[in-house]
This record gives sequence, C-alpha cells and structure tokens, in this order.
Amino acid sequence: MDRATSNGDVGGGVPELARLVATGGVVVLSGAGVSTASGIPDYRGPTGRRRTAPPMQWAEFAGSEAARRRYWARAQVGFRRYAGVEPNPAHAALAALEQAGLVDGVVTQNVDGLHGRAGSSRVVELHGSLAEVLCCDCGVREPRLSLHERLDVANPWLRTIEAPAQADGDAVLGEEHVERFRLLGCRACDGDLRPDVVFFGEFVPRARMAAARALVEEAGTLLVMGSSLAVGSGWLLLRHARRHGATIAIVNLGPTRGDVLADLRLEDDVVDVLSALVC
Repeated sequence: MDRATSNGDVGGGVPELARLVATGGVVVLSGAGVSTASGIPDYRGPTGRRRTAPPMQWAEFAGSEAARRRYWARAQVGFRRYAGVEPNPAHAALAALEQAGLVDGVVTQNVDGLHGRAGSSRVVELHGSLAEVLCCDCGVREPRLSLHERLDVANPWLRTIEAPAQADGDAVLGEEHVERFRLLGCRACDGDLRPDVVFFGEFVPRARMAAARALVEEAGTLLVMGSSLAVGSGWLLLRHARRHGATIAIVNLGPTRGDVLADLRLEDDVVDVLSALVC
C-alpha cells in the first residue's frame, strides 16, 4: 500500500481507512487522545510538546514518603472529577466495530477503563487501571473508590479544594495542601499503597506485555488512535506489528513517533474519524 496522508480534513483519508477496517482483523492501539473528549486531559497537544506537569516517576514514589503523600493528595482532588467521566463517541465506535466483527481487540495506554465501560470486550490495559489500588507490602487490593472514601474521612477539608486537572486522574495542588494531607495505608497491614498502574520509569508487567504482543500478532491492520507513541511500550508494539506484516494506520492530531512506519496517516480528530467509520 502506498503511504497516504490526510491533514485535518475528515473524509480526505477516511475512505481508505474505511476500506482497511472493512477487511477486518483490526487491532487498535489507543492513547490519551481517545479520552480527551471525555474530559480527561492528555499529556501532549497537537505540537507534541508536554502540556501537563511532569508525571511522578516510580523511583520517586517508591523511595519517598513525601512523594507518596504528594501523589495521593493530588489524586484525591483529581479523583472527584475523574470518577465522573463517561465514555465518548470514540469509545462507543470502537465497541461497535468490535461487535460488527471488524475490530479484534484494543490495546490501550489509558488507565481510565472507558473502553470496557463502552462495551469493548477484548481490551488489554497496557498501563493498568486506576480502578484499584494495591499494597506494596502484602499485595492486598482495594477499590479506588473505597480508598477515596477513607481519605475523604481523614481529610475532610480537602473537599472544598478545586485544582486544575491533569492526565491520569490527578490535579495540580499547592504544597501547603500536600503538607497538611493525612496519608493512609493498607487496610490489612497498614503498608504503603500504590495505584494499580505502570508509573513512568517502571516496566509493563511481562504477562500483560505478552498479551498485547499476542493480540498485535493477529492483526492484519494495527490502527493507532490518539497516541503520539512517545512512550516506549506503544512504540515497541508498533514495531512488533510491522515485523509481523501488519498494515499500520495512525490517526492523531500532531506528529507521532510512528509516522515513519505508517502506511496511512490521518491528521484528524479521533472522534470525528471513528464516528465517520460507523455512520
């Protein structure tokens, strides 16, 4: 297939993408751009430059109680908004394409759980999910909502604090609030808690990466939606798909790391493109 592009004009590259999707065997690699229409900020805008504060690194979180207090204080404020988000038409369209037998599955870099809530049944959450937390010491799991309720009781003054939202469910919060925040531990052993997500600087668990690779190996087409592919795990999966002979199609506003490998590249909004595919 000759490499084709579409620049901001929905419809310019959609017919070719529609022909690809109509053959079936499509696996989707989704990024933050799929969830922005649900009100969740992405890390990078169309320029490709980071537009949120740098995320916390795993080494910082694991090595410092002060860092964990900062993380959970910001997450407590951000969760109020994050918990209310709903799937948008992009999620619904992907679920409809799966139900039609055209999309075989979704590998998502997002941790919001919106693909599953929209009806997609075969989803690999590459970077985990914010729906649960787990104890770093004993491994006991707890629903994120349960922890939120416990932290709310321990920090009732935080209910009135409003702060700008960031990606992955946290918020920008002043140090005066962080220092006042009361940190809680595991219900079973009082050990340190972490969200069940892959932090920056942390590796994707082997079993999860293997599941994503296996899904990609089945793909006739790998359709990248709303990802700059700046994170290594997505880039590795793109190269894996290429090695296994898949056609590569990318839909994203702004440049991506994978543009050099794309057979079809659409510079378009993912909601508009997916809505056009299912109409």
